[in-house]
Amino acid sequence: MSGDGSGDWTGGCLCGTVRYRLASAPTDAGWCHCRTCQLNSGSPAMAFASVPADAFVVEQGLASIGRVSSSESGERWFCHACGTPLLMRDTSAAATADFSLATLDHPERVTPGFHMFYASRIPWAEPADDLPRYPRSRAEGLS
Repeated sequence: MSGDGSGDWTGGCLCGTVRYRLASAPTDAGWCHCRTCQLNSGSPAMAFASVPADAFVVEQGLASIGRVSSSESGERWFCHACGTPLLMRDTSAAATADFSLATLDHPERVTPGFHMFYASRIPWAEPADDLPRYPRSRAEGLS
């Protein structure tokens, strides 16, 4: 992951209703190609990074955040006003929160370092990079 790690980590939704701050620098940035992320983002893959769960601090618009169960252990947060996908929480990894990199005020500060759930990729959206590609989760290993 690139980025100098200095300065504020802030972000928010399209309409500005929700604003957040990261209390720690993001880690484990990657692309997720799972079908749920495709449907949630409306794109072939979703770029995300992780922070400790308590490091994702909503500073404005908490009442406007909607939550939806997206799997047996996953919950996704989004802005009720504009629909921007903000965050994914997995109860099996409750210590961390995965947030959408594009919602950062300066998303160029973080570069994804891998592709996961690559077996679910949409074939016409082949990435033009040489990052590691995991068929499913990174815990399940490379193909």
